[in-house]
Amino acid sequence: MPGIVALRKRAAEDKPLRGARIVGCTHINAQTAVLIETLSELGAQVRWSACNIYSTQNEVAAALAEAGFPIFAWRGETEEDFWWCIDRCVNAENWQPNMILDDGGDATHLMLKKYPAMFKLIKGIVEESVTGVHRLYQLSKAAKLTVPAMNVNDSVTKTKFDNLYSCKESIVDSLKRSTDVMFGGKQVVVCGYGEVGKGCCQSLKGLGCIISITEIDPICALQACMDGFRVVKLNEVVRNVDIVVTATGNKNVVTREHMEKMKNGCIVCNMGHSNTEIDVGSLRTPDLTWEKVRSQVDHILWPDGRRIILIAEGRLVNLTCSSIPSFVVSVTAATQALALIELFNAPQGRYKSDVYLLPKKMDEYVASLHLPTFDAHLTELSEEQAKYLGLNKAGPFKPNYYRY
Repeated sequence: MPGIVALRKRAAEDKPLRGARIVGCTHINAQTAVLIETLSELGAQVRWSACNIYSTQNEVAAALAEAGFPIFAWRGETEEDFWWCIDRCVNAENWQPNMILDDGGDATHLMLKKYPAMFKLIKGIVEESVTGVHRLYQLSKAAKLTVPAMNVNDSVTKTKFDNLYSCKESIVDSLKRSTDVMFGGKQVVVCGYGEVGKGCCQSLKGLGCIISITEIDPICALQACMDGFRVVKLNEVVRNVDIVVTATGNKNVVTREHMEKMKNGCIVCNMGHSNTEIDVGSLRTPDLTWEKVRSQVDHILWPDGRRIILIAEGRLVNLTCSSIPSFVVSVTAATQALALIELFNAPQGRYKSDVYLLPKKMDEYVASLHLPTFDAHLTELSEEQAKYLGLNKAGPFKPNYYRY
């Protein structure tokens, strides 16, 4: 994880997070441990819980706890356990958090609902998922967001590298590990053609899958068409597909009605953050039989003998059934750390109670931390060239409205 380690070395002496008391609610894995250690090295106190009941690596959680970090998480929590862990992370004796690092908005949601007085003392929230960002914008629109929040999910470094390049690799790895499926010639429908959907389609197409896309956005739909994919409604293809992948951030994208029509052996999985994309609750009825085949793989059997293969009970398949590359997590972790430093040290009045994007200069800094890994050498503008373009030689090099 070159970027987050480089940031730790550069900022350790200054301790820019001295006095920060951070509640963290993210996936807990080896890469998260590097982030937690970095935040501690930069002066912060942290308490951590998991944002997903299946993605915690128990050995990592145990090692962090042994090192003195308060960790409340284990793999295979129940829903009740999940909320208990977040509550214990937030509420402790002689502990008043002043920063939140969230992945999905659950820590923010619990603190706002259960501990409103505590929430008012928060200096800033950093959120990295599309689900959590959506919830923050809803709070802001309803005038219920009383602290500034940083939308890391839509920063360029997070969107391009975590959402696109990471998912491009992890979708294949997670499906191979969980189902041993052969991809060549399979009919696949990917619901959503954002950065996650684009990454999934690139790798699945490379392995010989025949891909269809569902989209609500005409711009994303046109991109899919230009990339060579059919854009369809799910009902039009659901009877014939072999694999269904959701990547929308929405709810009830795949319903019981859709699953009633699927062919025998159809694989259904989710690459979006939230577990609401596939209506799993509608499958828990007396007429259907659940058969656990292996860890995170269930066969749902219909009375006529037909079955579908549900992965991770509709939760995030890549972090539940596989892992994601440490290099990409380094990009996201460095972005999260810089956002925490920015919000914690911002002078009064710089940020209001609203949702902000990471400043462009910080996005470029995160990218620059990772270039030495590739022995990449940036070209420098001359004074004349910088003046011609109207830029500072040190950046930022693109306006905020630029789309990479």
